[in-house]
Amino acid sequence: MASASATLLKSSPILDKSEWVKGQNLRQPAVSVVRCHPTAPSALTVRASSYADELIKTAKTIASPGRGILAMDESNATCGKRLASIGLENTEANRQAYRTLLVSAPGLGEYISGAILFEETLYQSTTDGKKMVDVLVEQNIVPGIKVDKGLVPLPGSNNESWCQGLDGLSSRTAAYYQQGARFAKWRTVVSIPNGPSALAVKEAAWGLARYAAISQDSGLVPIVEPEILLDGEHGIDRTFEVAKKVWAEVFFYLAENNVMFEGILLKPSMVTPGAECKDKATPQQVADYTLKLLHRRIPPAVPGIMFLSGGQSEVEATLNLNAMNQSPNPWHVSFSYARALQNTCLKTWGGRPENVKAAQEVLLVRAKANSLAQLGKYTGEGESEEAKKGMFVKGYVY
Repeated sequence: MASASATLLKSSPILDKSEWVKGQNLRQPAVSVVRCHPTAPSALTVRASSYADELIKTAKTIASPGRGILAMDESNATCGKRLASIGLENTEANRQAYRTLLVSAPGLGEYISGAILFEETLYQSTTDGKKMVDVLVEQNIVPGIKVDKGLVPLPGSNNESWCQGLDGLSSRTAAYYQQGARFAKWRTVVSIPNGPSALAVKEAAWGLARYAAISQDSGLVPIVEPEILLDGEHGIDRTFEVAKKVWAEVFFYLAENNVMFEGILLKPSMVTPGAECKDKATPQQVADYTLKLLHRRIPPAVPGIMFLSGGQSEVEATLNLNAMNQSPNPWHVSFSYARALQNTCLKTWGGRPENVKAAQEVLLVRAKANSLAQLGKYTGEGESEEAKKGMFVKGYVY
């Protein structure tokens, strides 16, 4: 803890000594009540977290030109599936070795502004004994933390799910802040083949809003992730209509919960056809539909739109992002990829120490490609066949 705090004092792009002293949180009482008129029967309450300025700085740091997020927050069980794919046992030592490879890739911070961690990783050290958090901060990468507790069946719905984790979230986010995290992530999903039911959409939106309010109150920028699953045979127009409804509900409840839009990041799905749809969409079509939806639903106050890849191939996710950045946007339109950054890297490593450098180079290739896509300058030249392979998994959970 002490070394993480000291490193943040020296290196953090979002903090200064007035905001972090010996690991103690210098909080002021929350703000404030503004009366429309002294005799008015009702009052307009304006709330702002005592971390408001820091939240805005953090969000802007993550949403900086040519950079995006490395999502390395797979649960231990999902990380085990990744390791099994290259013939490794799911042990803490193997998870530590792989995560060390990722965070210590030389120059990663040139392309990556934030890294989402699983709780184990937030408190973990590298194989060299340095705190993972400290290694990230030294790379000018903001540490983040996955805070949801996963999906469970939603009673009364059309065989749909809801995301748990609100119980005890306030104390957990406060502890994560002290450990060095500066943003959080909560993933919930909506399934188009299952309806989606009004109940599932409302539950997803409300859960995201409560999580976002609690995170901001603890000093963490919330990544709001309403994922529209790729599962299904539906066309791109159906995805557009469902996403339009979901995003409307999400931002309604964010406002109801007094969430500060300048201090959040949105992590949505791109608007694409279902994975089993016969009519495939070009990158330009994906960009047109997705940008149209952004303009109809997302306030310009939101600083960053960090798209998830959702099972697209590495190249497909990069091409679609690049197409969206061919014209100016009110937001920083970027990426928050897991498999679309790690897939080829993991296979190159194969669990062998002698392959670490080659695997890190592959990671940097993918990170640079998406950095160029964020700037609208990606060409797709020289991509490997491995990077073009789709990664869709039906009913994907992690």
